[in-house]
Amino acid sequence: MTADTSARYREFKMPDVGEGLTEAEILKWYVQPGDTVVDGQVVCEVETAKAAVELPIPYDGVVHALRFDEGTTVDVGASIITVDVAPGTPSEAPAAAAPAPPAEPEAEAAEPKGRQPVLVGYGVSEASTKRRPRRGAAAVPEQGAATAAIQAEMNGVPAPAALSRPLAKPPVRKLAKDLGVDLATITPTGPDGIITREDVHAATAPAPSPQAAPVAEPVPAPVAAAPAVAGRETRIPVKGVRKATAAAMVGSAFTAPHVTEFVTVDVTRTMRLVEELKSDKDMAGVRVNPLLLVAKALLVAIKRHPDVNATWDEAAQEIVLKHYVNLGIAAATPRGLLVPNIKDAHDKTLPQLAESLGELVSTAREGRTTPAAMQGGTVTITNVGVFGVDTGTPILNPGESAILAVGAIKLQPWVHKGKVKPRQVTTLALSFDHRLVDGELGSKVLADIAAILEQPKRLITWG
Repeated sequence: MTADTSARYREFKMPDVGEGLTEAEILKWYVQPGDTVVDGQVVCEVETAKAAVELPIPYDGVVHALRFDEGTTVDVGASIITVDVAPGTPSEAPAAAAPAPPAEPEAEAAEPKGRQPVLVGYGVSEASTKRRPRRGAAAVPEQGAATAAIQAEMNGVPAPAALSRPLAKPPVRKLAKDLGVDLATITPTGPDGIITREDVHAATAPAPSPQAAPVAEPVPAPVAAAPAVAGRETRIPVKGVRKATAAAMVGSAFTAPHVTEFVTVDVTRTMRLVEELKSDKDMAGVRVNPLLLVAKALLVAIKRHPDVNATWDEAAQEIVLKHYVNLGIAAATPRGLLVPNIKDAHDKTLPQLAESLGELVSTAREGRTTPAAMQGGTVTITNVGVFGVDTGTPILNPGESAILAVGAIKLQPWVHKGKVKPRQVTTLALSFDHRLVDGELGSKVLADIAAILEQPKRLITWG
């Protein structure tokens, strides 16, 4: 008699990070079929739209099959590796070449109950991931049908239409509900098949009168584009961090009305203070640079004008004031632009802020930034000066109200105490969301930052 294969072979599925991500790319496998693995051993590295993460296997056994090759983008919930948890037991092994078959209820029973795997360990309870049924919606199909739909997508076969749910953000869903529009009848035009507000309004627009419809003129056939000469162009797939950054920037630029203000300031005294702090025993072991004092100046300005530290809640039509500052630092990495943030930066002393800033930058450059480190930011600093750029008009990080760009610090002629002297000068640019930050508030914040950098003793008198 054959042993129970459902109990012997365990399917490890692509975990959900819990931040709304739906897919991840397998960057590297650390194991191969036949390798012995133990509970907690890292078996592969995957890249989501937010970070590169190593995945540990949650049980002991021998690798039976790898379901996907390196470089493959896999949906969350799809099986990526099969592990034989009872090696040596005679049984009928599942086919290793084919993707994992839909799990039967008995096989599902073998999975750990109560908590499901996430990208960073186990922490999401099964009950917490269930959604209440929508009013007026059809009954949810049984689990077997849903699993079959996922498997059909993996095999390149379209899933049944009854299981598809139109993709739209909460404000768009509310708009459609208010206008009486069924989202399932709308053809999406947004990125990744997302229905936009314009799509909803277009669906409610009256159809043109047949009598008024002009006769279409014959249109000449388009001239075919000349084929690209080999070697003159390179096409790079848009995925991972680049894909997420593009979507976030487009969404921010066309959702939040941006205003950018500029100020040029003499930072000679700040640069002197930087040199003094480098030899201060209290700052031993941490990196001291101008960005540190710029960050501290921004934190003091937010303390003096707390209304700038807020976010716009479109769904609730509310302005949410944040009584904490998670300070984002834009970092250019080999994987693209990342914006990790320093949690509760407002509570940190200057040495603590310097230590956190150093750890954040080094971790980002090494590619070890976690998804949690990039969540919950309230304001951001982008240091374009390191590239020799004078200034820029930075785009807001989604969900934040302001972003400060710091330009290159250069020796320039400057009127100081009535005489033209060479001074170290930089230009600051502050972009803010004009829905919740008006011109007066934004100007005061930027003026305070400049005043502190011109006279850094204000860190004491204002802080």
